Amino acid sequence: MPQPGDRAPAPASLAVVQDLANTIDIEMERDALRTVADLQGFCAAHGLDGLTFTTADVERVRGLREALRDVCQAHAGVDVPGTALALLDEQFRAAPLTLAIDPAGAARPVPLPGLTGVAALVAEVGRSILTSVADGTWPRLKACTAHECRWVYYDRSPAGRSRWCTMSICGSRAKMRTYRRRGQPG
Repeated sequence: MPQPGDRAPAPASLAVVQDLANTIDIEMERDALRTVADLQGFCAAHGLDGLTFTTADVERVRGLREALRDVCQAHAGVDVPGTALALLDEQFRAAPLTLAIDPAGAARPVPLPGLTGVAALVAEVGRSILTSVADGTWPRLKACTAHECRWVYYDRSPAGRSRWCTMSICGSRAKMRTYRRRGQPG
């Protein structure tokens, strides 16, 4: 799905997280994860070929998507609901990672061998998050605080305080609502 506004995509280390979170466009009522084939296509596009899923798995991944959007919204100042934290804890426990050290001494998280289906996708999401925590990019992956939007974007602003996916749409709407609430003509 295209990103609204003129935001550049997140760094490659966060692509799978941003792309998964944005498989739904709330405002346009479009969901790109409706079927097993949709989920398999998403995974294949992110280098996770050959994974098999059930209809129940699609629902589990949709739950993961919403929980990730909640976490990204927390990066913009909104607390993560307890249900989202519980769901993430459950899914990440079922998708363990290990630490791989290369000959130069560099360390990186990798999914345990043999993971399949949802666990393989969740492990890849976890790897992406841990990598971005290490490089400092994770807190800049945010979900728009406009309830009718919640699009996940990468905040490249110097101060890192952006709250909306695009100022010209969601930011303007929020500012107009605030202006009207203050009782000023408009």
